[in-house]
Amino acid sequence: MKTRVLAYCYIVGLLACQSANTDQNTVSDSITVDAVAIDRLDETLKGFIDDSLVVGASALIYEKGEEVYFNAFGYADREAGVPMSRNTIVTIYSMTKPITGVTLMTLYEKGAFRLEDSLAAYAPEFSNMQVVTSLDENGEMMLEDPERAITVADITRHTAGFSRREDFGLDVIVGEADLLNKEITLTDMAARLSEIPLGYQPGTRWEYGISVDVQAYLAEKLAGKPFAEYMRDVVLDPLGMNETSYFVPEDKRDRVAALYRKTDTSFNRIPDEEVHAINYDQWPMKPGGWGLKATIDDYMIFAEMLANEGSYQGKQILKPETVKLMATDHLPAVEDTMWLPSKGRVGFGIDFAVRTEPPKRPDEMNGIVGEFFWDGAASTLFWVDPVNELTAILFVQIFPFSREVHKKFRDAVYGPISDKSDVGG
Repeated sequence: MKTRVLAYCYIVGLLACQSANTDQNTVSDSITVDAVAIDRLDETLKGFIDDSLVVGASALIYEKGEEVYFNAFGYADREAGVPMSRNTIVTIYSMTKPITGVTLMTLYEKGAFRLEDSLAAYAPEFSNMQVVTSLDENGEMMLEDPERAITVADITRHTAGFSRREDFGLDVIVGEADLLNKEITLTDMAARLSEIPLGYQPGTRWEYGISVDVQAYLAEKLAGKPFAEYMRDVVLDPLGMNETSYFVPEDKRDRVAALYRKTDTSFNRIPDEEVHAINYDQWPMKPGGWGLKATIDDYMIFAEMLANEGSYQGKQILKPETVKLMATDHLPAVEDTMWLPSKGRVGFGIDFAVRTEPPKRPDEMNGIVGEFFWDGAASTLFWVDPVNELTAILFVQIFPFSREVHKKFRDAVYGPISDKSDVGG
């Protein structure tokens, strides 16, 4: 019932939504990262290397506005013998998404759009979307009109209906459309995407995907300037995030971490020209959902801004109420949330997963009710824990995505989960 109330409030306004969420946590006076936790963290990160889970790892934690932990183990570039360090530049993949969300929400604060507005009001190419319902005997798609328009809210929480579902062949169509080809623009991406039928009725399914790139396109249209330029103007430059960018100049590339693919017996380095291609030239495509590289300290600035309700060292990026809106579960009752439960007992806000219940079993993902977070394809992770006033970042560069690494790191921060039903918050 709470989720349904929040979903309704999300449409009619922030103040009603916040009043409906009656089980808000109060700030804890206790210390989470004490001497025991520091030893546990060191042991865990070193274990990642010793147990051949990753090639290199670094972690940075702030608590109550102060740095309480940093350490790094292993290699940023094993072949060159470059250790993982504080100034290592990593590929953050989907940890780009929260930065895109904050960028878009600066325009929300300016009154440029409302979350309940239809996407087509600002991007007319999405006016005549169709929804695939089945395939006929010849394998042709059977289509119907959407029951309602895609809203801006839908693209902030992955409920627009954009889909790669294989049973209808949308995976093939999306692949052939090459929506995020680095040689095209966000405008080209939107034009191509608008020609592809939706896999689900808007609002009925959480399916992670291209919605955040559509957010970037919307921000670009509303701001009247290229998305990457607007992001830098309103988020990166005001925060002093000088090491976070799409393009990495040559004089910084010796600090860029290599990416590795883990097999049962070894780590295979993924070719640099494959993983760094978008960052080593000035391409037209600046995705909203991925593409940024950053150092751990730069990303901590962003996390601390969120923890401080939108401000950092006197720079106000968002209003407190906007950060609260982004960090509130707005996921409506949908048919399926795919793999989202693997992140823990969570819902979804605006470009963040939001923890709604404590873990109930030791094998679940650890965390505190009220935290909001996201991660990246190469197994990077960050979260904001408002209860303990804690922000944490883990940087590794490993494929495939490692739930095990995240589980061990979270347990190292908070301590292992007990079998009690009241753990985690």
